[in-house]
Amino acid sequence: MNKPVVGMAATPSGNGYWLVASDGGIFAYGDARFFGSTGDIALNKPVVGMAATPSGNGYWLVASDGGIFAYGDAQFFGSTGGITLNKPVVGMTPSFNGAGYTLVASDGGIFNYGNAQFFGSTGGITLDKPVTGLALSPTGQGYHLVATDGGIFAFGDAGFFGSTGSTTIPAAIVGVSSSNSTKDPVGLSNAVVTESIARGLPRNIVYVADTNEPMHAALLGAAVGRMGGLLMLSAGGRAISAEPALNSTDRRPGTDRIITSDLTGTTRVPNDP
Repeated sequence: MNKPVVGMAATPSGNGYWLVASDGGIFAYGDARFFGSTGDIALNKPVVGMAATPSGNGYWLVASDGGIFAYGDAQFFGSTGGITLNKPVVGMTPSFNGAGYTLVASDGGIFNYGNAQFFGSTGGITLDKPVTGLALSPTGQGYHLVATDGGIFAFGDAGFFGSTGSTTIPAAIVGVSSSNSTKDPVGLSNAVVTESIARGLPRNIVYVADTNEPMHAALLGAAVGRMGGLLMLSAGGRAISAEPALNSTDRRPGTDRIITSDLTGTTRVPNDP
């Protein structure tokens, strides 16, 4: 290859991935498809990372100046390409439903576009080591930043579970990933809801199953079979986590109740006009 690989992204199915080089060259494997690259374009700054859309039918590339290159069904929501940054951009992550993205600079500065939310940054803090990546929390309501010494900075509902910030490690940490077991909860929810509607099930009640608890999904699946309604998946099986996914499926109109995975908590939601 002409330039070193600087990032990668997995497909929603987990059966493939893309690698991206610093010149924007793309290498697709498994069920990952090629949608375009900057391999033959003279870039102002090198590409430093990439992110896939929830559908897997597109991806974004990000350069160190925050320039964004969108391919396939990935949309352009903005960039820092025309802004003088204090520190270079080192990574990006899409929002929960892919209708936006967050960029992070090496000082931990955060730049949000589209529907991506700001939960905090280390832009005003003197860091021991530079930030090298970020990952969205499973709910989309927070994110983790990681520094090259393995220091972790958690914002929003992202939990802190430990770090190597005080440990001597032989090489620099270069990235971080969410532990969410469901690669694409929005895509899975959309598929389940679409199938349920195709089967003629009523849509006024939505049952929210926990993506990390197969038994919850089985119990709610049985409830749907007996009582009717739509089944969807959400991190933690919580209504607050379900809202973004439910809205993104375009099935929200007509829904007046969300029932969570413990079958006890219910959240009333207003009907959309």
